[in-house]
Amino acid sequence: MPGTPIPLCTALLIDGELVEGCGPAEPILNPATGETLVRIAEAGVEQVEAAIAAAQRAFAGWARTTPQQRAGVLLEIADALQRQQEQLARLEALNCGKPLHLARQDDLTAAIDVFRFFAGAVRCQTGQLAGEYLPGYTSLVRRDPLGVVASIAPWNYPIMMAAWKIAPALAAGNTLVFKPSEHTPLSILALAPALNALLPPGVLNIVCGGGESVGSHLVSHPAVRMVSLTGDIVTGQKILQAASRTLKRTHLELGGKAPVIVCNDADLEAVVTGVRAYGYYNAGQDCTAACRIYAQAGIHDRLVEELGAAVASLRFAGKRDADNEIGPLITPRQRDRVASFVERALGQPHIERVTGAAVHSGPGFYYQPTLLAGCRQHDEIVQREVFGPVVTVTRFEGLAQAVDWANDSEYGLASSVWTQNLDKAMQVANRLQYGCTWINSHFMLASEMPHGGLKRSGYGKDLSSDSLQDYSVVRHIMARHGEHLE
Repeated sequence: MPGTPIPLCTALLIDGELVEGCGPAEPILNPATGETLVRIAEAGVEQVEAAIAAAQRAFAGWARTTPQQRAGVLLEIADALQRQQEQLARLEALNCGKPLHLARQDDLTAAIDVFRFFAGAVRCQTGQLAGEYLPGYTSLVRRDPLGVVASIAPWNYPIMMAAWKIAPALAAGNTLVFKPSEHTPLSILALAPALNALLPPGVLNIVCGGGESVGSHLVSHPAVRMVSLTGDIVTGQKILQAASRTLKRTHLELGGKAPVIVCNDADLEAVVTGVRAYGYYNAGQDCTAACRIYAQAGIHDRLVEELGAAVASLRFAGKRDADNEIGPLITPRQRDRVASFVERALGQPHIERVTGAAVHSGPGFYYQPTLLAGCRQHDEIVQREVFGPVVTVTRFEGLAQAVDWANDSEYGLASSVWTQNLDKAMQVANRLQYGCTWINSHFMLASEMPHGGLKRSGYGKDLSSDSLQDYSVVRHIMARHGEHLE
């Protein structure tokens, strides 16, 4: 990593105090080398209780602040992120193994923009008109915060996912207990002193630890009014079961297996460029990754040939950061999981290895960018989320068949269709059962637009003003008055 050594913060943030965890200490690894960076003690039960209690105490005051006041704080947080942008980008690269130039230009830029967007969005909310909907009564609708929100973030985009969860919850007037992934806490802990200086004590608390210890305590606590999770389906099911006991609201983004429908008339160069970038971005550790290609028969062979050459050219594990396009997988366990998916797939006689399909021989948790052709709809590699640098190609004849296959999935987060016929593209997009469908593109996100899934990919929206609605509740106020002036 270029530059001077980065100080690694290990303190949690509880009730306006930076304190060390009193639970077991867990190693934080650099996935690019496998070395242990630091050991961070997770929050003990008493500390999790203290964080929730602090958020409860802080709620009344924070909920009474005006949108203007909350917007001002969010803008100050965005400024703090920008001031620490280089340090935080280096921490993201160190803790996730991702190329520094990508962490700097993508992750940090997006996180800053999210705070700035919600600073504006909370001041521009709209709703039903107040008025007399019954004679002698005036009705108005309020949108109020929920209370204490427990936010549980994943490891693939640590600082960006923190922004996605913290910004709308604070903007809506809630208080939070935020738990980063136990694998990737370094960037949010480094930002914690700045957050602490900008927010009243208890409004935002940060606790580290595993899902079975710290996470489960947050989810089951009766004072927590909402749980927001980005994770896998199994974790989402556990949270739903626990949350049902106290009737908590839940906000769940639970993975994806994005279909990419490529029609005969698609711009082949654009498809290859797009899938090379967004099928393998972040080493495929992305719920929206363009990982499940359905290629129409007329373009299939050329697509496999040209995409295979493009994927084989992806650069990784180089000594110079600028030379790397993707990083390693987050842990040896994740790398081995990806490898086992590919090994089982290649055990099927109809599946062809176009490129990749091996663990990298050098240090770090790298897996070769992989393209598999000849895959069939019911193959495990087509149906299940691999969460690694693996893309499959399935041939189709008619477009209706491709749409049926695309929808034949437990996931419903993201999708794309590639064709130069806009009428065809709109018809396909209208029929796809996914929270987002891109046309002749993939992976593009904007803070103004909602991001979230259908089916077992979960529900609730990140980004956009729709997210503010998820983190708030509608209330009806009705006042009785006389019908006639005296």
